[in-house]
Amino acid sequence: MDSAFSYNFPALRGMQAGKEYFVIMCPLRLIPKIFLFNEEEIPAQYRAQRILNKNRIPEITNYILDNSDDYVFSSLTASIDGELEFLPFSEEQTWNDLGRLQISLDSRFLINDGQHRRAAIEEALKISPELGDETISVVFFKDEGLQNSQQIFSDLNRHAVNTTTSIGILYDHRDQLSILTKEIVADNDLLTRYTDSERVNLSKNSPKLMALNHVFNTNLRLLDKSKGETIDHTEEEIVREFWPVLCESIPEWKMILNKEITPRELRANYIVGHGVFLEAAGIIGKAAVDHDFNQWKSYIKKLANIDWSRTNSKDWENRAFTSNGRIQKSNLTIRLTANKIKQKIGLPLTNYDQKTEQKMKVGNN
Repeated sequence: MDSAFSYNFPALRGMQAGKEYFVIMCPLRLIPKIFLFNEEEIPAQYRAQRILNKNRIPEITNYILDNSDDYVFSSLTASIDGELEFLPFSEEQTWNDLGRLQISLDSRFLINDGQHRRAAIEEALKISPELGDETISVVFFKDEGLQNSQQIFSDLNRHAVNTTTSIGILYDHRDQLSILTKEIVADNDLLTRYTDSERVNLSKNSPKLMALNHVFNTNLRLLDKSKGETIDHTEEEIVREFWPVLCESIPEWKMILNKEITPRELRANYIVGHGVFLEAAGIIGKAAVDHDFNQWKSYIKKLANIDWSRTNSKDWENRAFTSNGRIQKSNLTIRLTANKIKQKIGLPLTNYDQKTEQKMKVGNN
């Protein structure tokens, strides 16, 4: 192959299932030029991967731009439809898998895994061209037709397991609210002992009371924020002051801390052992702060006088749980649960709250 009319990459050669593959370091500026993905109008059975979800691209792009000093990307995986040749740098067996990969210029590169990263890199380069000299590792396979490319995509994603939301919060050292949430948990005896940092849904036998994502979502409700939004000093102080008051205001939680009941018993008998209550409590905190900034804690303390038992169907049926007693957590049920709590502690219902109540009445007729 004429090297003047080919791509040339330093490469490592490997072997899987009796077939060669190659790993290269590709400058980011080349990624948009040589890697293609299938046109969206082609039917799924004739494509080698899923349609690009364009809603994901800005998030990944911002991740690169906002963390240009310490972003991390895993390898792209691609198939090469065209002539290629691997030229070892040495004939010695120890070193003959290190060499140069020549790929003809008229070859077609098809991404099997990483199409959203590729699109985000292209967008990031438009804003920060200086990123072009940085590299990303690419794993190349020799293209053996559409069926093989589809199988590569299937195999790469077959065993992929998404991390839980709780793990994402635990390992996030950039997002302000994630950091604050972890500090809140670490500073509170009840939360430290009874918060699961890995799972998002606790089993009925779990020894934990809540999951880390429950605490985080409650904080989002408390501040009326979306994930990733910045928080100011006042908002941070509200969050820090909210949790000690809340933990002191739920008698059943104090019973957990004193080993008088188990988390399993709490979940079985009270709504305060479920995420629907926690997020509703966040809404209550927000409403109390908005209603009376100087006395908002007094409203949270009134939670101590409420009957949270699941036998209290008059208050919680069709709000925190269904008519058959099953706990239900959705935005609607969280709001309906919060509405009932507001009524019990003397907070006014907003116009939105009243519309939510009407939805429940219509649904029950």
